Amino acid sequence: MRPQVPFRTASRHAVSPEARRRIRRSLLTGLSLIIPLAFEAASARGNDDHRERRLSMVRRYIQAEGITNERVLEVMRRVPRHEFVPKKLVGQAYNDAALPIGFRQTISPPFIVAYMTETIDPKPVDRVLEIGTGSGYQAAVLSGLVDEVYTIEIVRQLGRAAARRLARLGYDNVHAKVGDGYKGWPEHAPFDRIIVTCSPESVPQPLIEQLREGGRMIIPLGERYQQVFHLMEKRNGRLVQTKLVPTLFVPMTGLSESNRKTKPDPRNPRLVNGSFEHDENNDQLADGWHYQRKTSLATDGAVDGRQYVCFENEEPGQTSQMLQGVAIDGRHVQRLQVRLWVRHENLVPGDLPSEVPAAVVHFFDVTRRNFHTSVIGRWRGSIGWQRVKTTIDVPSNSRELIVRVGLNGGTGRLCVDGLECMPSRQ
Repeated sequence: MRPQVPFRTASRHAVSPEARRRIRRSLLTGLSLIIPLAFEAASARGNDDHRERRLSMVRRYIQAEGITNERVLEVMRRVPRHEFVPKKLVGQAYNDAALPIGFRQTISPPFIVAYMTETIDPKPVDRVLEIGTGSGYQAAVLSGLVDEVYTIEIVRQLGRAAARRLARLGYDNVHAKVGDGYKGWPEHAPFDRIIVTCSPESVPQPLIEQLREGGRMIIPLGERYQQVFHLMEKRNGRLVQTKLVPTLFVPMTGLSESNRKTKPDPRNPRLVNGSFEHDENNDQLADGWHYQRKTSLATDGAVDGRQYVCFENEEPGQTSQMLQGVAIDGRHVQRLQVRLWVRHENLVPGDLPSEVPAAVVHFFDVTRRNFHTSVIGRWRGSIGWQRVKTTIDVPSNSRELIVRVGLNGGTGRLCVDGLECMPSRQ
């Protein structure tokens, strides 16, 4: 259903767009924690079938993972994510997972949206630039937190569809256009906040120039499958950079991709930091692995190097995992050899068939559709360190893979060391 907007009354057509913006700004400034905004869907009237799923999503996947900004939590409880995913995936809309939206693009997991939003610390009077509209979900979240949102999508079909969707749902303060986000949107600069939902190798210069003095930008930077969030703050005309946590986004295309110096080799896929030795930020997060949940690094009794990773969970169904993406070309790599050391205590699978402690290899085709999965392990009970070796087939239409290792909804304690995944020459 169409969300109800406070300033949309029976006399709406007599109110100018600028007057509506002033009213919105007043509401945002004065009632920042409880305001009814454009993002208030039918849930506010008590007849939204997805409301309970949304509340559960926030409780289990966002609050439980450390997001504390109440304004961000409230908007995440209200924005109807099921409106922003393909109809066939509505049943998965409130899972904490990236989902394909076509044209080799994805909608980010809810936690990532909340994390990026909280990191830029949006204020009610802010003007925000988003690079990578996608389905429009991130823009919808920002809509309820700031004065104006400007969002750019390079894929024409996605950009136009998102603009129609945002208009239909009543997000009046979101302005969408089709274009190359590398260039920003200079005619509406400077921006108080910039949020980049695709990954360039380095920060585009136009975005630096369009960020207001004192403004904040969050952007995933790095090699195609080895990215890290960076918070950029503009002080005295220069960017002050803070390195945050590993992540994985689709690449920024257009000028950014043509300027990329380092590209992965899909004929020689390899995992990075499979022995979990590197932790550059000293924050118990292994470098090279993204979306780490309920993990820790340990040193007692390591079998490969000095460190290993452990996953612990007591609540069935709760996420405890880490992931890493790798480029692969199934036309040239027919088989993969996977090796790792495992140790576990009191492992119990979750309630669903997929909720088993394991190492899982997800294969994606050229459209970034997860079309095939290989499961290694399905571990239960308790064992000391044990070496696992196996070889798996690679479908010929594979173009990238994601290795996911962890409890996957199961409970207990699982430790992993020396994880390797490489082409088999046999």
